[in-house]
Amino acid sequence: MTVDGKGPGATRRSDARRNRERLVEAARELFAEQGLDAPLDVIARRAGVGNATLYRHFPSRAALVDEVFEDALTATMAAGERARTAADAWTGLVDYMESVFAGLAADRGAIDLMTTGLEGVTTLEAVHAHNRETVDALLRRGREQGTVRGDLGAEDLLFALAALGRAVPALAATAPDAWRRPLALLLDGLRASPASAPLPEPPLTADQLDDVLRKLGPHRH
Repeated sequence: MTVDGKGPGATRRSDARRNRERLVEAARELFAEQGLDAPLDVIARRAGVGNATLYRHFPSRAALVDEVFEDALTATMAAGERARTAADAWTGLVDYMESVFAGLAADRGAIDLMTTGLEGVTTLEAVHAHNRETVDALLRRGREQGTVRGDLGAEDLLFALAALGRAVPALAATAPDAWRRPLALLLDGLRASPASAPLPEPPLTADQLDDVLRKLGPHRH
C-alpha cells in the first residue's frame, strides 16, 4: 500500500538515488586528491556504502569516471567550440589552452583523464576527438594567418600538452598559478619566427601518440 506515492518502492528509489549521489561526490573528491587510480573501496567507504552498492550503480571504473567528469568534459568541448570561432587563430589557441590547463590545475583526476588513454569512458572519447579537431583547426588557421610555425602538427602540440599536463599537480601544489609560466613558454615556441630552426625528426603519427599517452598515466579500469 502506498500513500501519495511514498510506498516501499519509492523509498528504495530515493535511497538508491542518494547512494548514487554520495558515490559520485566521494569519487569526485578522491579523484581530485589522488587521481583516477583512487581505490574504489575507499570511494565506497567515503560515500558510506558497501562495495556491492558501488558496483550496482557503476559496474566499472570507467562508468564512474564518466559520471563524475561528464560536466567538466562538456565544458571543455564548449571551450573548444568558442576557440574555433575566434577570428584570430592564435588568440583562440591561447585562450583554449589556458582554459584547459586551469581545469587541470584544479583537479588531479582531470589531468589523468585528459592526458592518458583511459578506455571505456564514452564522454572522454568524444572529448579527445573534439580536442584534436580543435587543435588541428587552430594550428591550420594559424599557419594560414602566419602566426604559427609551418612545420608544427597537431600531434606535436598534443604530446607537449600531455607531457606538461602531467607536471601540473606538482606545480599547482607549490603555487596555484605556477603552470602558467611553462605553458606560456610552450606556446611561445609555437609562434612563427624567422629565427626558428626546423624541428628535428618527423612528428608522431596519431597511432604513435595514442601509444605514448597510454604509457603516460594510469591503466586501471
